[in-house]
Amino acid sequence: MKREELGASDGASVELYTHGAHVTSWKPASGEERLFLSGRAAFAPNASIRGGVPIVFPQFSGMGPLPKHGFARMNEWEVMRAGRTSKGKGEAQLRLTATAETRSLWNHDFDARFVVSVGGMALTLAFSVLNAGERPMQFTAALHTYLLVNDVRSTSVLGLEGRPFKDAAAGGVEKLQSESPLQIAGEVDRIYLGVDEPLEVRDEVRRTRVAMTGFSDVVVWNPGADLAAGLSDLEPSGWLRMLCVEAAAIGTPVRLEPGERWTGQQTLTAL
Repeated sequence: MKREELGASDGASVELYTHGAHVTSWKPASGEERLFLSGRAAFAPNASIRGGVPIVFPQFSGMGPLPKHGFARMNEWEVMRAGRTSKGKGEAQLRLTATAETRSLWNHDFDARFVVSVGGMALTLAFSVLNAGERPMQFTAALHTYLLVNDVRSTSVLGLEGRPFKDAAAGGVEKLQSESPLQIAGEVDRIYLGVDEPLEVRDEVRRTRVAMTGFSDVVVWNPGADLAAGLSDLEPSGWLRMLCVEAAAIGTPVRLEPGERWTGQQTLTAL
């Protein structure tokens, strides 16, 4: 497990680990941290890191036969390049390919790439998958982004008005977002389908724009006090300081023919 630090010429920075190609810190040029990382996060080969941006692939949550959220976040990724671009941005590309271990879980050959780019007030994360096999493949995916908030109980999400969603906290019931904006009062676990416009996450001290391309859905998640108490890698008050707003492809799984590549991108902008 190796740690990489990327710095832009304007002072913006990112920290990431090769374990899971996991971004754990993002500071825009203004200097303040914008991602939540649990003080109890486990940095171990057989564990996922609580916070930052876990990569969910090739299965979202428990929606299938694979381990929860798939295996990408639990594997060691190869750094293809890391450094500063000619335009002064910090950038890294990491790669994960099929192994005997991944094939035992999901019998497909693939070439996954993750490109992290930081500069100014923005962080851009591009996740792509190539079908390197000889038969079609299908998967779901997400960038499980933990945004740092001052107090989730006074945090709102703008841009979801009128969107249908599946309420996992209510057993998967399908509903329509009527509240404007979405206010977070406790446990929330929702998959919003067909989101194609940028969102804005606001609390008393921060505003973050979340824009997606390639991804079709958005997940909004916070465990609330009761579920958080059962998470050994989350400090007791940690749930108050985080809100996951995730670019995702869940409602309609991605299907790739042999030789075909898909790319989904999420851009976070500190406003």
